[in-house]
Amino acid sequence: MNLGAMLSGQRILITGASSGLGNHFARLAASCGAQVVIGARRTSRLEALAVELQALGAQQVTSIELDVACQASVTRAFATIAETGKPLDVLVNNAGIGHEGLALTQPLEQFDDIIATNLRGVWLVATEAARAWKAQGQGGSIINIASIQGERVMPGVAAYSASKAAVVHLTKSLALEWARHGIRVNAIAPGYISTEMTQAAWDTPQGAALIKRIPMQRLGTPQELDGALLLLATPASSWMTGSMITVDGGHLLSSL
Repeated sequence: MNLGAMLSGQRILITGASSGLGNHFARLAASCGAQVVIGARRTSRLEALAVELQALGAQQVTSIELDVACQASVTRAFATIAETGKPLDVLVNNAGIGHEGLALTQPLEQFDDIIATNLRGVWLVATEAARAWKAQGQGGSIINIASIQGERVMPGVAAYSASKAAVVHLTKSLALEWARHGIRVNAIAPGYISTEMTQAAWDTPQGAALIKRIPMQRLGTPQELDGALLLLATPASSWMTGSMITVDGGHLLSSL
């Protein structure tokens, strides 16, 4: 079964596409011949990415300014999507942020920012997509990017962990509500992934100590999330909803 071929021609929205995993997922979708909609707040980065996605084979690329925590921005984005081509088939709720800080000293504004982007943003974009699909009488696939931090805890990331745990339960709740409409809602929980933005942190003694806790003794790569994303984005997972796929090198198996 060629999962990449099954994504060809599908229209997929990826939030937080200006960097990190969102940027990688956009490139993956383009290389599969999908119609790619990329959304983020940093539109200058999206313009450069759009050119690259066309070269990779995307059938169509649409760039939209999108602040997932702002209802008005989400509404405008979906209006643009409706005006610029076929309806969405897939939504990847990838936009997310994190701030390290112990709970007793972390500013309330940082907590609010994390919850607004990581949880409120998932809610706003998912519900907007579901309303459109229901009105059109069609189904769709929503893939929420969670984290293993939603399943375990460590000092300094309480707000982030709480937001991702909420995303896991929101995924299951929405999957239950929307299954009868043909709307599938699943999640991917990545472990520690090596990206250009995070590499400096992994090169520190503290980073090396964290890597030792992973049973496979190494970081993951963005490419190692491809299989899970393509599975959930295509009809290959047509009877899956409310599921979470963990991709973490066995990290959640460890008690360390």
